[in-house]
Amino acid sequence: MCPGLVATAAFHYYRRAMAMLTNVSVSLGLVVCMASSISAQGRPPGATPTPAELSGEWQRHRLALPMSPLVTHEVVARELDRLDARARNGFAGRPAGVFRREVIGQSVEGRPIWHVTIGSGPMPVLLWSQMHGDEATATSALLDLMAYIDRTDPGGDHRWLDRLTLHIVPMLNPDGAERFQRRNAQGIDINRDAARVQTPEGRALMALRDRLSPVVGFNLHNQNWRTSVGRPPQPAAISLLSVAYDEARTENDGRRLTKRLGAVVRDALEPFAAGRIGRYDDEFEPRAFGDLVTRAGTPVLLIETGPWPGPDEQADRDLVRLNFVALAAALEALASGTVAQADPTRYERLPENEQRLMHTIIRNARVVVDAGVAPFVGDIGVVTSRRVVDQGGTRTLVTQGRVEDLGDLSVYGALVEVDARGRTVTPVFDPAAVPGARVVVARGRPTRTPIALGAPAAFWVLEPLEEAGSYRLVEVLTIK
Repeated sequence: MCPGLVATAAFHYYRRAMAMLTNVSVSLGLVVCMASSISAQGRPPGATPTPAELSGEWQRHRLALPMSPLVTHEVVARELDRLDARARNGFAGRPAGVFRREVIGQSVEGRPIWHVTIGSGPMPVLLWSQMHGDEATATSALLDLMAYIDRTDPGGDHRWLDRLTLHIVPMLNPDGAERFQRRNAQGIDINRDAARVQTPEGRALMALRDRLSPVVGFNLHNQNWRTSVGRPPQPAAISLLSVAYDEARTENDGRRLTKRLGAVVRDALEPFAAGRIGRYDDEFEPRAFGDLVTRAGTPVLLIETGPWPGPDEQADRDLVRLNFVALAAALEALASGTVAQADPTRYERLPENEQRLMHTIIRNARVVVDAGVAPFVGDIGVVTSRRVVDQGGTRTLVTQGRVEDLGDLSVYGALVEVDARGRTVTPVFDPAAVPGARVVVARGRPTRTPIALGAPAAFWVLEPLEEAGSYRLVEVLTIK
């Protein structure tokens, strides 16, 4: 067995010594050493679960949660209470103590911030989600991951529980989650408060990191739904970043580890999202938690969830599944030591993110923006915004489309594309008109909602009739 794994105390001594020398928590060499010792134990070949198997495990063990944007602090509390109850009877079939929960602080409005500990291994791993209150996908995935660990033996031979200690903060910004807003109740972006730590939520996270000195951290977010990747632009469903810890973007053992983890995540997700995985520019951000946590000695892999086509509920489930598979694959690679075999260039060769995505593009239309404006042939680009509203005591996700751009949008991609070649697209001149009706579009006909930047995304799609100015209404297209 590797000398650094003989005892937990020796492991921590080694890790802290490496931190002093290299400004990282653990040398990748330790992970390589762990891989050698695991191989020597004769673990059966092929025991590492495939991405398809992990996806199946998520389907079998996922919780009956609301859509991610509707998961509140109360929902998280309920699921953690259930895990607590099971832990008293032996979490994951193990004696008490494998699952532990503590309050590490309170939000501005007094909601508890929970830290969940799972496992007793010598490798501490920190995962935190929803420091932005409207970035909820990974919170659902973490709850599903905890249920999966409890109900199964991930990786076999209890290697997750015996070799890792998972430290999970499932919802760092509960006040923001309650409002479905990015910032906390002070109006501060917690992820830009790592240097001054003026938020109670930020103080709680930084104090936890300092107490644990984790080997690696996973910073879990959602990104702008206009984020694209590749040519032609595809929705960036998942984007990764091996976080820098200085302006020179120095590469040390910690960054090599997170690049290898990025490669593991890419390989795990490509069967489901090929061409839809991107990479962030690694410019150092001196106010951000990922960057300063990495500087403090815990290298961080950022995982950001982005757009996915389909109805809201189905898209949300698909994105939670991607997060679950990504995290499960990364933790398996750490526990088994196979992360040492990952090729970091698989991460480095991911295309960088861009902002070239719309929700919907109506292409090649004859566009009449208003009755008093001459038509032109072009495209209409629509983006959507989401908000959570209380309707009779029930939280509901509401989406609204608006016109973002007009003209030649050939360099943009979209979740939905409508080919309107040979058709005319106009404002909704008469809300009472139904498809199939004969309508007249005459210059000077007034409308309250022209097709203009920022206007609601509601259109008539028309086919010309023989009589000049007359059309058949094919569709009333409203994008929400």
